[in-house]
Amino acid sequence: MKGSTRWILFGAAGLIALMVIGLVLQGIRNLLWDLSYWLPPWLVGPVLLIGAVLLVAVVIQVGLPWLRQWRTQRQRRDTSSLQDRPAPTSSRDAAEQSLSSVDRLLERLQDDVARQSLLEERQRVARELERGDLVLVVFGTGSSGKTSLIRALLKEIVGDVGAAMGSTGESRSYRLRLKGLDRGVLLVDTPGILEAGQEGRGREQEARRRASRADLMIVVVDGDLRKSELEVVQSLSGLGKRLVLVLNKCDLRGEEEERRLLQLLRQRCSEWLQPEDVIPASARPQSLPRPGQRPVQPPAEIGLLVRRLAAVLHSDGEELLADNILLQCRDLGSAGRDLLDRQRSHEARRIIDRYTWISAGVVAATPLPGVDLLGTAAVNAQMVMEMGAVYGIQLTRSRAQELAVSVGKTLTGLGVVKGGVALIGTALSVNLPTLLLGRAVQGVAAGWLTRIAGASFMTYFQQDQDWGDGGVQDVVQHHYELNRRDRSLQDFLQAALRRVVEPLQQEAKKRLPPRPGPREAGDASDRGYRAP
Repeated sequence: MKGSTRWILFGAAGLIALMVIGLVLQGIRNLLWDLSYWLPPWLVGPVLLIGAVLLVAVVIQVGLPWLRQWRTQRQRRDTSSLQDRPAPTSSRDAAEQSLSSVDRLLERLQDDVARQSLLEERQRVARELERGDLVLVVFGTGSSGKTSLIRALLKEIVGDVGAAMGSTGESRSYRLRLKGLDRGVLLVDTPGILEAGQEGRGREQEARRRASRADLMIVVVDGDLRKSELEVVQSLSGLGKRLVLVLNKCDLRGEEEERRLLQLLRQRCSEWLQPEDVIPASARPQSLPRPGQRPVQPPAEIGLLVRRLAAVLHSDGEELLADNILLQCRDLGSAGRDLLDRQRSHEARRIIDRYTWISAGVVAATPLPGVDLLGTAAVNAQMVMEMGAVYGIQLTRSRAQELAVSVGKTLTGLGVVKGGVALIGTALSVNLPTLLLGRAVQGVAAGWLTRIAGASFMTYFQQDQDWGDGGVQDVVQHHYELNRRDRSLQDFLQAALRRVVEPLQQEAKKRLPPRPGPREAGDASDRGYRAP
């Protein structure tokens, strides 16, 4: 039934399209007939062509502003719908909303490579949102006994224990079941951290990547936390992860030493760990020798850890999973916004560069005594409007002019205009004759001031239309200092010589009167020779 309805709709749409095409062709035919009645045959074609061009121009002139306005209104409706959307009632709802915002970011990215990378990560996080297992990542140095602890856990926990599910580098995953827990548990063994060499650093990066995606992290140590270990644990805790700290190899120390270390670890980690989450264990106790017989291998002492893990997963497992997915969604959104910011910055710099040389060319072509560089070139309202559109902000011309005037007054008040003209004049006076110096200085200075103004507007838009605590003065002063540095100024002057000064020199050569050519040696009148 649904298939037949679909075909009926397709057929109706095709019939309507044929009717519209027929009406258009009939209208063109009637127009040709009327034109041939009033005009000579040879004039019908050109008149029809001119009419078509005018019609297209009118459509573009009227349609483009309407399209921009429609897109602006649509963006506002999308924004308002996001603002009106009810607050998420759970971490899952918040994660789904975060993924929706990533979809909107994907539509605005122009770099195909960056968009594809972000899309793949978004799809991975979406699969994580639908997954059923709780992920426990075992993390620590290579000598702390991580692998021995995992083996002991796999042997101790009652349930179906599978073989390794695969590996990434040296990471291995094992799936198991806990009694009374609806979800499965994925136990991940990661490479050791703090190992020397490039390979060691690569394995540590892999371990950190796995840890950042964990619902619960089991950090294994075999003594007091070293400074490097403490920094790693602090950074992982800063991700918002739930941690369980395991003091392994307790069989190698006495009870007093064990109590002292546990108390010390609980004090060091009190800011991000509950005391009951610091647990002693002995994953592989030292074997006991027996004279004349094989040594005895005592069983692993991980009962406290198993009970604590079971309690945490039963009481907080669902919340841990949802919080982890929400954290990954937020990280994904942050990565998308960074990509969009880089794209916007690139487009904004292109606009600034274009208006830099437009301003320089206009002022150099029409020099005036005491010309107001700010009013004619350095601050251009059209540049402000184009930059605002890059950042998704539709400015009216009056608002753009207000911003331009504000920055222009600031440039004047800070002495940037006067200082910039002097700076550019000093740099150009070495290479230019006096005839061209004034025009070149005015043009290049106008372009340089436009660059400073554009960079200031860029900061304004990046900060959500806010000049910051120091106001417009601090922003303009900051970009003035950046642009007057030796390397930045030299790069600008080299470009200015090619774009502004050299065209002025070529123009001056064309205006000079032609030099008189050499006299011919056979000219008798010039030699005063009279024929006999």
